[in-house]
Amino acid sequence: MILLLMASLPALAIPTITCHCFSERSYDPARPAAADQYFLAMAQNAFFAGVFAVDKKTIIIKKQTGTSADDLWVAYRIAAESGVAAEELLQARTARGSWGETVASLSIPAKVLGAEFSSALHARLPDARLAEIVVNELFAEYRLLAASDVAALRKSGATNQELILAGIIARRTKTQAPRIYGEAKSGVRSWGALLQEARIEPAEMSKEVSALLKIRR
Repeated sequence: MILLLMASLPALAIPTITCHCFSERSYDPARPAAADQYFLAMAQNAFFAGVFAVDKKTIIIKKQTGTSADDLWVAYRIAAESGVAAEELLQARTARGSWGETVASLSIPAKVLGAEFSSALHARLPDARLAEIVVNELFAEYRLLAASDVAALRKSGATNQELILAGIIARRTKTQAPRIYGEAKSGVRSWGALLQEARIEPAEMSKEVSALLKIRR
């Protein structure tokens, strides 16, 4: 009976599940890049949880049920600056179709979001670009990398995940982040190998990020 009732529900009533599973979760010298995607995702989740004081499980569940990483960055940033709940923002984003329309519908003043972010919203820039601005601003606020390093990484094509992991390794090793990124992208060293050399255990990533954020702000 329960199965029949579930089968009769509209498709939209059941959230889409997007698996964020990783078969490789540890560094293997024989296959140095095998777990790189896991390390990148872990670094991003740890950084997100640290700056927005949210449990990592909440982030993972939202991603698994269809919320993009870009929307999460934007929603939680706006929530932190405006006081509007992140969940309310995400629901409004789904209903309105864009972040510009979402902010306007909730009457959030542009001045609380900052000049660059507000201009990006007004220009209807893609969600991915909005998320990049959020991460760039967080790096500046926490003084994690020099603005020139962030600009160089973005110019080289670094994603949010890559920027974050390069920044974490750079702070630990006192090495230039663009150099770390360059080694990873060129294949000179995998992200896993770079973490090993920096003596950062993936299982301790949250503690590493937490300590870094406390020191730098």
